[in-house]
Amino acid sequence: MRTEARSGTRTVVLTVVITMLLLAVGTGIGTWVFYDHLNRNLGSGGDIHHLVDEPETEDEGPKQPLDILILGTDARDCDGCSIDGEGGSGGSDSTILLHVSADRTSAYGVSIPRDALVDRPECTAPDGTTIPEASGVMWNQAYSLGGPTCTVRQTELLTGIAIDHYLALDFAGFRGMVDAVGGVTICIPEAIDDEEHHIFLPAGTHNLRGKQALDYVRNRSSTPNADLGRMRRQQYFLTALATKVLSAGTLTRPRRLATFATELSRSLTTDVGSVAGLAALAGEMRDLDPGSIEFETVPNRAFPEGDPNWGRLEILPKADELWQRMLEDRPLHDPTSAPTPTTSPTTSATPGNPEVSATPDEVPAESVTPEEQEKDAADNGLCSPARM
Repeated sequence: MRTEARSGTRTVVLTVVITMLLLAVGTGIGTWVFYDHLNRNLGSGGDIHHLVDEPETEDEGPKQPLDILILGTDARDCDGCSIDGEGGSGGSDSTILLHVSADRTSAYGVSIPRDALVDRPECTAPDGTTIPEASGVMWNQAYSLGGPTCTVRQTELLTGIAIDHYLALDFAGFRGMVDAVGGVTICIPEAIDDEEHHIFLPAGTHNLRGKQALDYVRNRSSTPNADLGRMRRQQYFLTALATKVLSAGTLTRPRRLATFATELSRSLTTDVGSVAGLAALAGEMRDLDPGSIEFETVPNRAFPEGDPNWGRLEILPKADELWQRMLEDRPLHDPTSAPTPTTSPTTSATPGNPEVSATPDEVPAESVTPEEQEKDAADNGLCSPARM
């Protein structure tokens, strides 16, 4: 069901654009010393070593399209960060491959679920360790083992597309970012009562700060739709955070903005080596209208109960059509035709949530009614669109 474009998936991309904007905004809130401070905070997961050939470039003529891998990650090795029994580097909870057209006037993204089973190529971790290839492994395992560069190579193997850049935002940094802007207002439809992980959030509209905000974006075991629902709620949270950052209450207060930029830079890992580089990349996309960015979840289906891979997702051959569009720099949908329905699970089963089974639905995007939007929100632990 192609619902993400209607309720918040675009916010991951918006957050990346805003990330670049905020770091560039440093020109108005600091000096070279502040730039140097942000540069030292930026994390580097290593350079990209391509698995596929990069497109040929021309000295003159049209630009090449941009393909940027955007990762929402969750390191769990900080004090109090462990959840769901996961430790260490965690993994990429959200992945979007963003395609920006050669003329920089349009963009769309394809979301890849963390539970999808894929083949992983051999790759090199930032510390020089060689990660062997593997077949039929979870998507987010590449990040856990080898960081963002390993996920880049995995993406190139899956899609045949050379990735230009990656940006990974660690949810562990939410606490500082949220506190820097005075909290984020979130609507919670039903109380979250998770005794196992000590997460308790009342129903209603609340201004979340610090640990409460971190709890909200991490919780999955006591909220609907497991990992896919958590991905949607993370995207909703990022929307609210971006709105707060771009409000007059933040942009007109240099100290607050500088604090936010500092916290953000601590949570960002990228192959773009400097604030100046991020600002330049943002400048290339200055003509993009974020509200026009389209999104699609990669066509997939859940393995049925009884299958050895039950609780995981299979990426369908139909996904090849999406990758080919990117390779040819074509729009997500042909202007003369209606959007093609995509397949995605309405629920997500995981080993930690075995009672939830997944069944595919195929629903044309243009047929989504307000009632279906209401149901989709409820199925993913979100308030109805009217309350957001």
